[in-house]
Amino acid sequence: MMNEETIFSKIIRKEIPADILFQDERVTAFRDINPQAPTHIVIIPNKIIPTVNDVTPEDEAVLGYLLIVAAQIAKQEGIAENGYRLIINCNRHGGQEVFHLHMHLLGGRGMGWPPG
Repeated sequence: MMNEETIFSKIIRKEIPADILFQDERVTAFRDINPQAPTHIVIIPNKIIPTVNDVTPEDEAVLGYLLIVAAQIAKQEGIAENGYRLIINCNRHGGQEVFHLHMHLLGGRGMGWPPG
């Protein structure tokens, strides 16, 4: 995979509208336009990493930071106490549609198992 521009790149640069809940120099988080739960937020590193398979040791800090931001947003959204699900899909069979690594934060209802 190449580090090609994606729709997420345009959201990071605010070239297309999104309901951004959090953004700093490392991470951007916004509401999913096709929510699968009452709370559905996408959290992305600002650096383009196409898939989990493309993660390098240099990405370790930002990927850990995704979890910190997820926990902060879950608390802010009022879903931390009851619980939530974090999902990272990898490649087509894993359900990845946008090839810019991203984590889904889903909550606001009970989550069944197995997913999918």
